[in-house]
Amino acid sequence: MSGILDLLSSDLGKSIISGVAGSTGNDADKTGSVLTMALPVLMKAMQRNAATPEGAAGLMGAIQSKQDGNILDNLGGLFSGGVDDAVKNDGEKILGHVLGAKQSGVEQVIGQKSGLDAGSVANILKVAAPILMGVLGNQAKQQNVSDSNGIGNLLGGLLGGSSADKEQSFLESILDADGDGSVVDDVAGMVLGSANKSGGIGGLLGGLFGK
Repeated sequence: MSGILDLLSSDLGKSIISGVAGSTGNDADKTGSVLTMALPVLMKAMQRNAATPEGAAGLMGAIQSKQDGNILDNLGGLFSGGVDDAVKNDGEKILGHVLGAKQSGVEQVIGQKSGLDAGSVANILKVAAPILMGVLGNQAKQQNVSDSNGIGNLLGGLLGGSSADKEQSFLESILDADGDGSVVDDVAGMVLGSANKSGGIGGLLGGLFGK
């Protein structure tokens, strides 16, 4: 299975980056940097939520109801003339459910690394979150994942499937750092070069984002 970062480097991923950038009025390269960092973080948070039966059932229910992958079939319609407010509202609800009180922290950390303010990052993520759910829905259909027991494996496959060494190391660092702590704390420590984190991670992310 292709990983989520492999998706972003595909033709579909480039269309998503271009469409999200255009619909939010942000630079395409910076939007790509935001999504490269944010999508694995969102999926890691989903994976942690899905570790409980209630969380897994809730995510599976969302995928089976409206996030079934159909949004990917009409990206041109989604982005033409601006993204509908209903899609953004849906994205805001997804972010709130997945990240909870950590949402603003995630947006600030990603903003600091990507060179965008937290408000711009928030707008990008509101559009990207329903698309990410569409990716999950599409993968669930392809792999015949029909119950909450399989959703954790689906997320794990998408998180661990990237082929590029830097991308793989980036994902592994998020997955392995402070396994009992918050994914936001893990990422903040890596990006901001916290004193109690390995200095090599900052360089890794700098290379990933070209900074």
